[in-house]
Amino acid sequence: MRIAMLSSISWRTPPRAYGPWELATSLLTEALVARGVDVTLFATRDSITAGELRGVAPHGYSEDRTLDAKVWEMLHVAELFEHAHEFDLIHNQADFVPLVFSRLVDTPMLTTIHGFSSERILPVYRRYDDRIAYVAISDADRHPDLHYAATIHHGIRLEDFPFDAEGGPDLLFFGRIHPDKGAAEAIRAARATGHRLTMAGLVQDEAYHAAEVAPFIDGDRVSYLGMVGGARRAAVLGKAKALLHLIGFDEPFGLSVVEALACGTPVIAYRRGSMPELIDHGVTGFLVDSFEEAADAIGRIDTIDRAACRRAAEERFSVDRMTDAYLALYETLLAQPPKPSMEPGSLLHAHHVVNGSAARGRLN
Repeated sequence: MRIAMLSSISWRTPPRAYGPWELATSLLTEALVARGVDVTLFATRDSITAGELRGVAPHGYSEDRTLDAKVWEMLHVAELFEHAHEFDLIHNQADFVPLVFSRLVDTPMLTTIHGFSSERILPVYRRYDDRIAYVAISDADRHPDLHYAATIHHGIRLEDFPFDAEGGPDLLFFGRIHPDKGAAEAIRAARATGHRLTMAGLVQDEAYHAAEVAPFIDGDRVSYLGMVGGARRAAVLGKAKALLHLIGFDEPFGLSVVEALACGTPVIAYRRGSMPELIDHGVTGFLVDSFEEAADAIGRIDTIDRAACRRAAEERFSVDRMTDAYLALYETLLAQPPKPSMEPGSLLHAHHVVNGSAARGRLN
């Protein structure tokens, strides 16, 4: 089985700190390679993999502002499709752009949808619904207009997130500084309950950060660590009393939630998006519907058994479990009759258009 794994090139794969799509892609890629699967990772040239690496972009365009995102994304996607015939299956983890090339090749294609950035991108997914196998990362993120081959939750390397049986006294916010992620809500909740709050994550909305977050960062009651990766990420997640995930949108998944659980840290989250699929209410944290309920849950967080949080992560969110699910889906897709890449005669028609009257018109 030869798999072409197409990663996003916003960040390196795996990311140095922030980069959830790239992280999920890297975790699956390395697990597949470890099982003996022939995987070629299409990513930035500075990416790291035990498989074969192919890339055109020198760095992630979010890491190097001299790179034009649209230009390098097109070159990146083209690099894969120019070599599509070398693979048994294309696994696209890079959003909607690759979909538009799917009928130009015979290689079957699977797309993991990491959430919909906007309703405006749905026409692309609808158009190629009959050609591509879609995977949702949560049942909550399934769009009613699309057909899905499976729902496969992300997995994490449990060994990277050691269990901390004690935790610490402070609350934690871990995510993008953006209204969607509820950074200001976390500050408000910590202040209302008399707790210190540690914050970590990428500042994605500068105006929001300046107005709603920065004025409260004093290095004491509220401290901000910036983007945190590697071993420090696990240490920060494990030393928290609870992770506050008071989101302002229907989150497709939430890697920091399952990473916190793996460390033994319970999670308090608004009952939106995938949160009911990740958090067992009253067992690994609390699902709440209002700020008042969130504040009350903070007062009851010591009733949560940190060992139960770890067990849930081990049973439901391991890389092995995720890899098993994807391998089973790969086998199913490869056993199916091939789908036609284009309508019969369409390539011949295109050849005549280019070499016939249309070409002559350009020469006149």
